[in-house]
Amino acid sequence: MRKINEYWIEFSRPRAAEPPVSRGWMFFYEWIDSVMGAIIIIFILFTFLFRAVGVDGKSMQPTLQNGDWLAISGINFEPRRGDIVVVTQPNDVHEPLIKRIIALGGETIDINFVTHEIKINGETIDEPYIAQPTQRSFDVEFPLAIPEGFVFVMGDNRNNSKDSRASGVGLIDQRYILGKTRFRIFPFNSFKIKNASPTYTV
Repeated sequence: MRKINEYWIEFSRPRAAEPPVSRGWMFFYEWIDSVMGAIIIIFILFTFLFRAVGVDGKSMQPTLQNGDWLAISGINFEPRRGDIVVVTQPNDVHEPLIKRIIALGGETIDINFVTHEIKINGETIDEPYIAQPTQRSFDVEFPLAIPEGFVFVMGDNRNNSKDSRASGVGLIDQRYILGKTRFRIFPFNSFKIKNASPTYTV
């Protein structure tokens, strides 16, 4: 009986409290947990919804800069005038292109390289996003009727961009549009991108 009582006394005796985890370690664990959660979410987004592409060159200045990284998506994409898109159609540049859609299938585009006017279906458009007025021409002749299923693209840096004005790039088959730019990944201080449609001048 005495042994039982001794055992009961020992069992019922309160144990020394374990030392609490320091606040610094708790913060570290919470930070790691948050980072891992963010990484998983980013991985899912860029696996199923977006692709990351880098900008190489100056053809889209001032809207995009050399070295920018963009998130693009082709989900539920329907080309619209003003969209900035990534094009994988074979060309004599031998690389994918990032350009802005200026005219759509079924439209007629005319460019006057002297007055710098661009007309779509006979109406002059205003483009606040370009670097300089359009004065550089290539070998494509205007006016140009665009077939259904194709788009006409140009870089915002009009005088330093090889685009649909050149037969080596030409009209873009919509099936070769990888997607539309949605936002800027890097640099971090400028996420918004101007997918701005040109407006008609009055």
